[in-house]
Amino acid sequence: MTRLLTTAVATTTAALLLTGCGGGDTGSKDNDNIAGADTGKSASPSPSPTASATAGRPKIELPADLTYTFDWPKTGDKDKDAVLSDSEQSIKAVDLAIVHQNPLDKAYRFYYEGEAAAQTQQFIEAYKKAKARTTGAYRYYGAVVDVSSPSSASLVYCEDQGKAYDLYLKTKKVDKTPVTKNSYVLYSSRLHRNDNGVWVIEKLISQRGSSKCQP
Repeated sequence: MTRLLTTAVATTTAALLLTGCGGGDTGSKDNDNIAGADTGKSASPSPSPTASATAGRPKIELPADLTYTFDWPKTGDKDKDAVLSDSEQSIKAVDLAIVHQNPLDKAYRFYYEGEAAAQTQQFIEAYKKAKARTTGAYRYYGAVVDVSSPSSASLVYCEDQGKAYDLYLKTKKVDKTPVTKNSYVLYSSRLHRNDNGVWVIEKLISQRGSSKCQP
C-alpha cells in the first residue's frame, strides 16, 4: 500500500508516520501519490457500526472495502482491555475522517488530543489534498499495554500494511505496491483516561520497517 503523506507529513512522522504499504513511497511524493498514513485498522468487514454507545463514543461506519484485524486478545485486566478497545476505535476513526475528507472530523477528535491530534490532522489533510483515501485490509498485532496509573497508560503495537492501499477518489485507481519490510510499522502511544472514562491518545510515535514487527 502506499499511504500518502510523504515529504510534507514526513516532518511530523515522528508522531504519525504515513506509510507506503508495501514499502511504498514514504520519502517522495509524485503528484497525488500518497505516502501512507500509519493509522490503523479490526477484522470485521466494516460497513457495520463498530462503536460503543457508552461515554458518548461516536459511531464508526466504514466502507466495506476497508477491513481490520486486531490480533491482540483480551488480557483479562479491565483497564488494559479498555485501552485496547479505545485504541481500536481511534485507529478506525482516523480512516473515517479520511473517507469523509474532513481533517476536523469529530470521531477522531474524540480519541486524539494535543500533539497527536495536531499530527493526525496534518495526516488527514494530506489525503484530502491528494483526493484519496485508504482501502484494503489492515492487521494489528504484538500489543503490549502498560497502565501506570488509573489515568495514564501506554500501548506499543505493530501494523501490517501489506494488503492496504491508497484509493484515488477521482479515478478510482488503487495504488498497489509490493510488500517490503516497510510494510510493517511499530507504533508507540501514550494515553490518558479523560473525565468520561475514554482512553485518549496524546502522543503517537511510529517506526516503519521495525525489526520488531517483521513476519
